[in-house]
Amino acid sequence: MLIDTHVHLNADHYDEDLDEVMDRAREAGVEKMVVVGFDRKTIERTMQLIDDHEDVYGVIGWHPVDAVDCTDADLEWIEELAEHEKIVGIGETGLDYHWDKSPKDVQKDIFRRQIALAKRVNLPIIIHNRESTEDCVEILKGEDAHEAGGIMHAFSADEKTADEVLDMNFYISLGGPVTFKNAQLPKDIAQHVPLDKLLVETDAPFLTPHPYRGKRNEPAYVKLVAEKIAELRGISYEALAEATTENAERLFNFK
Repeated sequence: MLIDTHVHLNADHYDEDLDEVMDRAREAGVEKMVVVGFDRKTIERTMQLIDDHEDVYGVIGWHPVDAVDCTDADLEWIEELAEHEKIVGIGETGLDYHWDKSPKDVQKDIFRRQIALAKRVNLPIIIHNRESTEDCVEILKGEDAHEAGGIMHAFSADEKTADEVLDMNFYISLGGPVTFKNAQLPKDIAQHVPLDKLLVETDAPFLTPHPYRGKRNEPAYVKLVAEKIAELRGISYEALAEATTENAERLFNFK
């Protein structure tokens, strides 16, 4: 059995066939799906999904790309919703220097405030880091993020950074890029990270693994990610699935 630790079933991409997508995931052995809401619309959809489906859990927060739109009221709302027993994390939050919608100082402020929020509600933090590794790690250290712990989602940095965040009580999560033919870095990370600190995800509908790259991703494809990591580590698929499932259950403390 597998747990997709980061999926956006709340995205418009699934409006036409959500039930079929979820059924395919279950048939592929996905026993839990953690849906991530990162703005008003997707958070509202997340809350509905966790109430409607026994095997769906939620993470809620504010995405760094949209940090400029985040208000005090939004953060207060997230903190209130975090009391729901099926909300298992805060995020995705972090920094994204690829897009220029939100100024860096605004992103950093909203990131820091969500770390503090996560510590108040005693939930792990799910980190989005794109082209911002140095600043992201600096803020995690400066805000004592180790007190909450969490996940470096869709990890794309190097082994040195992996070691730094592992030392801060974070797990490393890998998705579709580990299956890409010319993507060596995630393959190296898949072998470098201790097995008890590794998670699998899809980030669906994005980052679709080989051989479906370029098409819409879905949670059933997390099996392709797990199979590739098992191959890279020289262990059985069953052993990899068992370990990553235990890791997710330990981190998220599913009710």
